[in-house]
Amino acid sequence: MSSNGLRASGFGLRHALVLVFVAACTRGKPAPTTVRVPMASVQPGTCAEPERDGVMSERPRVDHADRDLDGDGQPELIVVDREKCSEDGNCYWNVFRRSRDPGECARYAGTFAGSALETLATRGEDNMSDVRAFWKQTGNRMLLQSYRFVRDGYRIEDVLQCKRAPDDRLDCADTNR
Repeated sequence: MSSNGLRASGFGLRHALVLVFVAACTRGKPAPTTVRVPMASVQPGTCAEPERDGVMSERPRVDHADRDLDGDGQPELIVVDREKCSEDGNCYWNVFRRSRDPGECARYAGTFAGSALETLATRGEDNMSDVRAFWKQTGNRMLLQSYRFVRDGYRIEDVLQCKRAPDDRLDCADTNR
């Protein structure tokens, strides 16, 4: 074998080893552990128009999922723009608190990101119920984000990433640890 043949095969072997190493160390893109909520048009606690403020598109297709979150018998306004929902049904649910005074404006209280919402038994400030949102991900996974009302708005308190087990249970991992 000529010296050129040895050099050529050595060069090929090094490239092959590098490719094997890179392939072994490269993984697919991991599922995100939080959901990036687009910027709302208003800040929590400020006066807002539920039909156009919060996380909304230029031409919103509005639906309501109003519910009483503070136990006063009056439902808070929960508005979703169906134009901003994903194919999986994940949406941005804008929350507004009505004033007891009829002349006063509704105040934006934050946005829940998810395909479904669950009101929890625990409560934050102003007796506002904690809310859990379920965000569908790929690969039979979902992100559970718990929101708590603090200082005029809802904020994410806890995040769990879950996967549906073969026996239909949810296997979850706390992403804060």
